[in-house]
Amino acid sequence: MVFSSLIFLWLFLPVVFTLYFLAKEQYRNVILLVASLFFYAWGEPVYVFVMILSIIINYFCGLKIGAAEEHKRKRALFWAVFVNLALLGVFKYTGFFTENVNAIFGLQVEVKHLPLPIGISFYTFQSISYLVDIYRKVCEPQRNIIKMGLFISFFPQLIAGPILKYYDIASQIDKRQVTLPLFNEGAVRFLQGLAKKVIIANIMAKTADEIFALGLNDLSTPAAWIGIIAYTFQIYFDFSGYSDMAIGLGKMFGFQIHENFNYPYTATSIKDFWRRWHISLSTWFKEYLYIPLGGNREGTLKTYRNLMIVFFLTGLWHGASWNFVIWGLFHGCFLVLERIFPIEKFLRFRLLQSIYTLLIVIVAWVFFRAETLGAAWGYLNRMFVPFDMESYSKYLSNEFVYVAVLAFVSCGFGVMLYQKVFAVLKHENWGNVLLKAVNPAFCAVIAYFSILLLASNTYNPFIYFRF
Repeated sequence: MVFSSLIFLWLFLPVVFTLYFLAKEQYRNVILLVASLFFYAWGEPVYVFVMILSIIINYFCGLKIGAAEEHKRKRALFWAVFVNLALLGVFKYTGFFTENVNAIFGLQVEVKHLPLPIGISFYTFQSISYLVDIYRKVCEPQRNIIKMGLFISFFPQLIAGPILKYYDIASQIDKRQVTLPLFNEGAVRFLQGLAKKVIIANIMAKTADEIFALGLNDLSTPAAWIGIIAYTFQIYFDFSGYSDMAIGLGKMFGFQIHENFNYPYTATSIKDFWRRWHISLSTWFKEYLYIPLGGNREGTLKTYRNLMIVFFLTGLWHGASWNFVIWGLFHGCFLVLERIFPIEKFLRFRLLQSIYTLLIVIVAWVFFRAETLGAAWGYLNRMFVPFDMESYSKYLSNEFVYVAVLAFVSCGFGVMLYQKVFAVLKHENWGNVLLKAVNPAFCAVIAYFSILLLASNTYNPFIYFRF
C-alpha cells in the first residue's frame, strides 16, 4: 500500500483515524501498531513476519545490552548488530555477493536473488541506532514490546523513512497529544507531499523512464539531458514528497518527525548538498559510523579515508549494485576534493557554486538511475559527446514543460521567495486575512488535482521502495 493510492486515502486512513481518536489513550499505541503491521502486510503478506522477527530480536537484544555488565556490553552490542546486518544481508546482498565471487574466482555458483522486503534498509538502521544508543547509555531499553514494535513499524515512515532515532521519539511513544492546529498542520503537509508526488514526480517519471529505456543508438544528446533532468526532478519530488507525507501523518497522530530535506538543489557545494538531502540518513552515518571511525579528529588522511568508507557504504545501502557504489564514491570523491580545494575560493559567486553542485549531482544520478555500469557510461557519453542533436522534440510536450517549470520553481528557488513574502505578510493585519483565505484555497486545489490524477492514472511508482 502506498500513500498516493485511493485505497490508502479513502479507506485505510479514515478507518485508522476513526479507531485512533475514538480509543482511550492507553490503547492508541496498540491501534497504531496493528495498523502499521496491516499496512506493511498489504504489500508484503509474507515478509511482515520478517519485520515481526526483527521487532522481537531487537526487543530482547536491547534488554540484554541494557542489563549486561560493563565488560560484556560491547560483545552484546556486536552480536545484536551482527544479527541485524545478517538479516539485511541475506535478503539484499546474497545475489550481489554471489555474482562477484563467481566473477572473481571463475565459479558457477547459482545466483539467488531473493525478493527484497520493502523498507528493510530503513527499519534495520533504526534498530541498530536503538541498540547503539542503549550501549552508549543515551537511552534506556524499551521494556514494553508494543512500544518497541511501534518504533520499528510506525507506518508513516516505515517503508521510505525518514529514519527515526529512538531517543528522538521515545517520549512521544510514551505520551503525546494531538491538537487541532497540529492536526491541521499535518494535513497541509501531507497534501503538499501528495502533490509533489502525484503532480510532479509521476509526470517527470514518465519521461525519464521512456528516455532511459532507449537503446544507445536511439538516444540523442538533447534527449539524454532531458531524461536525466526529468529524473533529477523525479527522485527529489518522489522522495521528499513521501517524507512530507510521513511528517504530515506523524503530526496528525501527535508525533514530531524531523525534517528529511532542506531544498538540496539550492546547495552551493556537495558538502552542503548532503546537509540538505536525505538528512536522516546522512545524520545516521555521521553519528553511527563517521564519528566512531574518528571523524576528522585523527588527521587529514584518515578524514579522507573515513569519508570514502561512509560514502562507499552509503552507496551500498541504496542497492546491491556497483552502480550505487560508484554513485556513493563519486560523491565521496567530491567531498574530499572540496576539503582540499574549498569551493568558495574558486567560485566566489553563489550562482556559480550552485551550477557546479547541480552539475555534479545530475551526473551522479546517471549511475543511480541506469541499470548497469555499461548503460551509465553509455548514457554519460551521449550527454557530453554530441550525437543526433535533432531527435528530442517529442519529449517536450506541453505537459512536461509546464510541470518541469513548476518543479524548478518548487525545488527551492520559488519556495524561498514565497517564504520571504509569507514572513512579511504575517506581520500585517491584511496579510493575515489574505493568508487565511489563500492557504485553504491552495490546499483544496492541490488536493483536487492530486485525486484527479490518481483516479485517472495508474502510473504511480515510488523510487525508494526498493531500498
